[in-house]
Amino acid sequence: MMSAYVVSWLLEIRLGKAGCMNNHLNQRRAGILLHITSLPGNGKTGDLGEEAYNFVRFLHDSGVTVWQTLPLGVTHGDGSPYQCMSAHAGNPDLISLEWLEQKGWLQNTDRYDSRYSDSLEKSSLLARAYKGFQGLASQEDQKDFKQFCKDKAFWLDEFAVFYALRNEHGQCGWNNWPDGLKNRKPSVLRAAKRRLSKIIEVIKFEQYVFFKQWKALKDFAQQNGVLIFGDIPIFVSYDSADVWANREVFKLDKDGDMEVVAGVPPDYFSENGQRWGNPHYDWDYLQKTGFKWWLERIKTQDEMFDILRIDHFRGLEAAWEVPADEETAINGQWVVAPGFELLKKITETYPSLALVAEDLGIITDEVEKLRDDFKLPGMKILHFAFGDGADNPYLPHNCSPNSVIYTGTHDNDTTLGWFYSLNDGEKYRVYQYLGFSKTEMPFTLIGTAFSSVANLAIIPMQDLLHLGGDCRMNTPGTTEGNWQWRFSWDQLSEQDSGTLKHLVHMYGRAQ
Repeated sequence: MMSAYVVSWLLEIRLGKAGCMNNHLNQRRAGILLHITSLPGNGKTGDLGEEAYNFVRFLHDSGVTVWQTLPLGVTHGDGSPYQCMSAHAGNPDLISLEWLEQKGWLQNTDRYDSRYSDSLEKSSLLARAYKGFQGLASQEDQKDFKQFCKDKAFWLDEFAVFYALRNEHGQCGWNNWPDGLKNRKPSVLRAAKRRLSKIIEVIKFEQYVFFKQWKALKDFAQQNGVLIFGDIPIFVSYDSADVWANREVFKLDKDGDMEVVAGVPPDYFSENGQRWGNPHYDWDYLQKTGFKWWLERIKTQDEMFDILRIDHFRGLEAAWEVPADEETAINGQWVVAPGFELLKKITETYPSLALVAEDLGIITDEVEKLRDDFKLPGMKILHFAFGDGADNPYLPHNCSPNSVIYTGTHDNDTTLGWFYSLNDGEKYRVYQYLGFSKTEMPFTLIGTAFSSVANLAIIPMQDLLHLGGDCRMNTPGTTEGNWQWRFSWDQLSEQDSGTLKHLVHMYGRAQ
């Protein structure tokens, strides 16, 4: 039986006094999915510099009003934005060096090649920029930096120490540090902070610059009528400042090791399931503390994004726990989570943030109810639509306005890669439903998404560019060769740009 406050909350939703149906999501819009790292440019990865502004201009000119990115956190060596070292910190690799030059904080740039070879070299340039900032920044900028450190202290202080220690120990995970540091012995931590004080300040400066650049880009997007759509992984990386500094939030043993890890059972993406290796939450502790850790996490996202996708939303109803010594995710079990209570806290605390539920995979009636209780749009993937009968939930005629429809996501093949991998019978079913000739892919599927009743339609940039499977962003269940794809403007023809604009306006998605 539902508690009285749950019944009251649901009544408020039905009366229109509560819930998450945000104005951003209750009108027809078109969006492009492109991670910041995939932007063009001379550097090793795309960044928050001029090409990001060019992309906003392109979206504006096309009538597209949503730019969806992947998570923007500090990645590990594999580059996955879903396994980051902080739930709050931004990735310094995304910082524009040209912006620092324009500010006058980074000088003598003839000493380096802008096509820097790795993160270490960029880190040294950022350290040099901090010295320039100390000597050349205005009093207003100096004051702004101090205020940033004060406002973000609830996560920045621990992250800066964690990141400095991790660098000192050769990128070794915190669970392999000396016991005094691993277990956060106060006297040992104080000594480390003194020893690494200059490095800690540089790390805080990097975060200041990242968020300064991000805010400028977001403001520019807003001026051009473009909303920024972010993504929050439901779990955090074990090797992160969050776990190191907040062990009580997670299911760890007395030595700080994981007994169970997160993942998903076998599904469309992998016959062995996916063993993600993230620690599970101690939901009892989180509830006792009023979900303070989660609310602080959402605070950062609320400031960064207009719309936020909760990745693996079904984990807020029940999550797949796998024994830590298992090599695959097959032998796990579902463990119930207090998703209703958490979402209630989030939506009450941050009412302006529009949430989207990534409700893919094994979805139960309980998961759908949790999504619908808060009026959250779910996701419809057209690549999944044609393998079953007319009741397939991903077919356009089964979509609802309160949903987000995609041709595919960052975890899917590109539309051309998907289509040409089908057998003749599967292709025939697609032909039957959509009524097109082979040469019209991928724009037929793009048009199908835009013509649907779903309020928001998102297209991966690869599909707009007619790219094949060799240009996909990620292959779930693999660790090599992912997160590296980038586009160049010469891949975008005037014809395709014009067709995009035509479809956006024809199907009433331009604002």
